[in-house]
Amino acid sequence: MRITLGASSPAATSLPGSELLPGPELARRRIAGRSPARNEMGYAGAMKLNADFAVRAAVHAARLAWVPSPGAGVERRMLDRIGDEVARATSIVRYAPESHFSAHRHGGGEEFLVLDGVFQDEHGDYPAGYYIRNPPTSAHTPGSRAGCTIFVKLWQFAPEDRSHVRIDTNKMPFLPDRDRAGMEVMRLFRDSDEYVRLERWAPGAAVSLPTPGGAELLGIDGSFEEAGERFDPQSWLRLPAGQPLQARAGAGGCKVWMKTGHLVRVRAAGAPP
Repeated sequence: MRITLGASSPAATSLPGSELLPGPELARRRIAGRSPARNEMGYAGAMKLNADFAVRAAVHAARLAWVPSPGAGVERRMLDRIGDEVARATSIVRYAPESHFSAHRHGGGEEFLVLDGVFQDEHGDYPAGYYIRNPPTSAHTPGSRAGCTIFVKLWQFAPEDRSHVRIDTNKMPFLPDRDRAGMEVMRLFRDSDEYVRLERWAPGAAVSLPTPGGAELLGIDGSFEEAGERFDPQSWLRLPAGQPLQARAGAGGCKVWMKTGHLVRVRAAGAPP
């Protein structure tokens, strides 16, 4: 089964097991409404977007409209989500200049990659290229004086994880993958559940990778094709556990953020109401 959002237009789409917000008005209604009881996975709220982790999902986020968040000047393009404002979520988030969220604690952890601009909180300034992991129980006040765009994942950490990660990928080398011709890898994080890295694929390189624990990719630069579908910057692909990645880099090559291994057992720790 294939699920693709943003394939031709940002219009509202109804898909099995998911809901796509058609625009700001629906987002405002959801944010203003009462938060329902926890759903069957234990998460607060009822919003579901690409919530079936047993099927392939793709979102071409650059073609979607920005949806306002509760924070003034902060907008989102949602990729997957279970829950309302407290949610297991994967999103691209844009901060307007001088915008910020109020101080908050991450009960389920947060990881993000700065795509452009400079992200800031009380712990530092993080220009484009920074990869950050804020584990469960961590807290901050995120914002940006100049504006920025980040790719962010929430409520997807192991509950016991306490590893803080701050990596400036602009200062890290890519290393050739000895097992895959035309591939270079920059390791960002690895534990028993997941492997996070940046990969560079040479122009026209064929990519074949078994993914027994599933895979998730975000296009950063250039393009690649998978299952006859083209993925450009801000295009996101999620493959279920056991479905191998078979792709080919575009004529100019590409750089992708990739995570593998984490979908073999989707955590349902339960976000607070």
